[in-house]
Formats: sequence, structure tokens, C-alpha cells
Amino acid sequence: MSHLMTTPSDKKNNPSRHAGPNLGFLAIVFTVLFNAGLYPVTASGGQLHYPGPWESPETIVAFFQARPTAVLICAALQFGSAIPLGIYVATVVSRLQFLGVRAAGTYIALFGGFMTAINLAAAALVLWVMAYPGIAQDSAILRALYYLTFALGGVGFSVPFGLLIAGVSVTAGFTKLLPKWIVAFGLILALVGELSWLDLLTPKALALIPLTRFPGFIWLISAGFALPKSRPAS
Repeated sequence: MSHLMTTPSDKKNNPSRHAGPNLGFLAIVFTVLFNAGLYPVTASGGQLHYPGPWESPETIVAFFQARPTAVLICAALQFGSAIPLGIYVATVVSRLQFLGVRAAGTYIALFGGFMTAINLAAAALVLWVMAYPGIAQDSAILRALYYLTFALGGVGFSVPFGLLIAGVSVTAGFTKLLPKWIVAFGLILALVGELSWLDLLTPKALALIPLTRFPGFIWLISAGFALPKSRPAS
């Protein structure tokens, strides 16, 4: 009867179940923190909203001079969001390997995911510098920092984010670890993400960045909850 007498410790040490944080929960925390950071600097937060790269230099400088507190809050929350994203990346790659995936796609996902998290954190730290007293008063430095943070948080996010999604979708698709609709959705997002690098050449491609980012949040959450935690019984 010993097989009936299981303890919580036995369940945690179950070799057929992956030990790691809940992927879906990590994706939700990342999504909430990232979008909470956007609220103070968008039109939803009232007053002046965060300027786009097409805005005049005067408009860009005026925003950062008028709303340093909103920028500071945005920077802090988005820096914080990079942490659960990085943990998600490490966990999902570990999970795929635990489930028997032995393919380059897992390492592509790891590279893309860590690059996404690092660039997101770097963009947030540069944004924090822009909110520092006295920086916004130097318009030349402010504009240089603005375009740097836009590059890091724009294509610097969407292109590697596409690699993360592609790496997981392709490997999980071949091994049937994710539903077909999540795999197909992921492949479309990955393609859009890779094409977003064109924003470096033409502003007409700017829309590809949010088209990768925001639907990508849905994909992260869906894949996080759908990816199995346990190996099938052999």
C-alpha cells in the first residue's frame, strides 16, 4: 500500500512533472506590468501623451519637460516587467527540453527571449535617465536618448520577440505540445516581428511593432497555460 501513501514532497519530486514556475501566471504578470507602465504616459493618463518618433523635436522635448513623474513611473514598471519575461523564457525552454524537445528551435527561443528582456530593461533604464532632473532641459541629449530608447523598445523588442515566439511555436508544433491554433498564431506573429526590422529603414513599417507586441501578450499567456507540465506516460 506504500504507493497510495503520497506526500506533498513526493509530488514535488515527481520525475515526470516539470519543476518550475507557472508560465501562464508569469505571462500575465509581465503583461500587466508592461501595460500598467504605458498608462501614465498615454492619452489615457491625461495631459500630454508620449510622443511618437514622427513628432517634432519641440513636441518631444515638451513632453519630457512637462511629465517627468509619469515617465519615471513608466520606466520603473517596464523595467520590472522584464524580470517575469526573462523568467518565462528560461522556464519555457527548460520545459520544452524536459518534454523531450531536442532541436535548435529551443535555443533560438532562448536567444530571442533573453534579447527581448534585456532590450526591454535597457530601454526602461534609458527612459529613467530621461526623467532624471536636468536631462530634459538639454534638448540635444534628450532627443538622442529618446531615439535610443525607441530603438531598444521598438525593433529591439519586436524582432527578438518574434524569434522567441517562432522558436517555441515551431518546436512545440512539430512535437504536438501546443494546439494548432496557438502554433499558427505564433508563426504569424513571428513573421510580423521579423518584418518589423524594416522600421529601421522606413517609418511606414512602424505599425508592425505594436502588431507584434500586443497580440504577442495573448500568445505568451495562451502558450504558457497550454504547454504541458508532465511527460506522457511511457
